[in-house]
Amino acid sequence: MKRLYVPPEQLRGALVRMTEAQRHYLRNVLRLEDGETLEVFDGRGGSYQAALEGEWLQLGEKLPTIAAPLDVILVQALAKGEKMDLIVQKATELGASQIVPLIAERAVVRVVAERGASKAERWRRIAQEAARQCGRADVPQVDEPSTWDEVLALLGDRLGLLLDPEERWLRLGQAAGGSPRILLAVGPEGGFSAQEREAALRGGFMSVGMGQRVLRTETAGLIALAIVQHVHGELG
Repeated sequence: MKRLYVPPEQLRGALVRMTEAQRHYLRNVLRLEDGETLEVFDGRGGSYQAALEGEWLQLGEKLPTIAAPLDVILVQALAKGEKMDLIVQKATELGASQIVPLIAERAVVRVVAERGASKAERWRRIAQEAARQCGRADVPQVDEPSTWDEVLALLGDRLGLLLDPEERWLRLGQAAGGSPRILLAVGPEGGFSAQEREAALRGGFMSVGMGQRVLRTETAGLIALAIVQHVHGELG
């Protein structure tokens, strides 16, 4: 069934007036006609059957959804070019509940507040489209670029796992089964600095490795998400 993301604030009744962008997508891209049905999801876990009627969507019954047993926040050091776009897209497909771009010491990308806000808006649109394509009824929260202090404040009762290519004793697969609520931190190409690593460990993170392969930053986080999903029986 064709799917359309409609934000919760737009869902105020059984009749939903579409935006110009939504009409264009349904009419011109999908070429749907009046009376044809589709699935509408609100990004917060709600999903509804709907019928196209002129400039409106007629909502029908709420569709059953399965609550995700895993709640994984991916903290990803900022990556250059289109790598962050890829990370956001694939992390959404792999079930991340929240994506936090991290301003790391060795990250080659530097953003000012205005650019950080605009980039976050772009990443949110990418996450919405990825959720539509992969069948998720929820859309992961995508934050503006954050500092380590902001990341540590998110940890709470979560299991904090810091990917460390030099860690040889504790593997991610061994540690990830300890909790369904995980905060997974991935460094930049040059890795976390010694100061960042020490601060993370003092703040409650555990250092974990994934083997001897040298992985790019955009690969490491996605593989780590897949490992966590596998350990909890959600993938593979």
